[in-house]
Amino acid sequence: MAVILSVSGSPSPTSRTARLLRHLDDRLRLQGHDVVPLDVRTLPADALLGADVHHPAITGAAALFQRADGVVIGTPVYKAAYSGLLKSLLDLLPQFALGDKTVLPLATGGTTAHVLAIDYALRPVLSSMGATHIVPGWFTLDKDLTVADDGTLTVAPATAEALTQVTDRFSAALGGRTSVLAPTG
Repeated sequence: MAVILSVSGSPSPTSRTARLLRHLDDRLRLQGHDVVPLDVRTLPADALLGADVHHPAITGAAALFQRADGVVIGTPVYKAAYSGLLKSLLDLLPQFALGDKTVLPLATGGTTAHVLAIDYALRPVLSSMGATHIVPGWFTLDKDLTVADDGTLTVAPATAEALTQVTDRFSAALGGRTSVLAPTG
């Protein structure tokens, strides 16, 4: 199956965006994919803000992109755009870091006023980075994601169904199955 890099562009350690990505990662793993999570907030700020493309953490992140067959990019939307943290990483990657990749863009936000951020802010950048196939993404309202005290994520039923369809289309585009295997062990 495919190697998938799952990138969270949220700066928050309690991010709903990151929790949503990890939730979708589980589904992709059950479909047989090898999923590698990357929380951009864990990369050194001095390397990101100083545009240090030779910093080991940045070269390591670039290697993850190179190794991946598919990339899930998740970001909270701030002021109708993807996060500055995500932009700082994307700016440091090689120009065609997404060449020969299938990409699934996802976004979260507080209001439907930000729905078009995927198509008008994020998709053009992903395309300019050479993404071979950008599957239809999904915007999820913050109110549809509930995090329990233990960190467990609950997704509103209609949103969960839509995300399942989006994730399965991404998996199919990578040549994977869309049925979920029962966990073993």
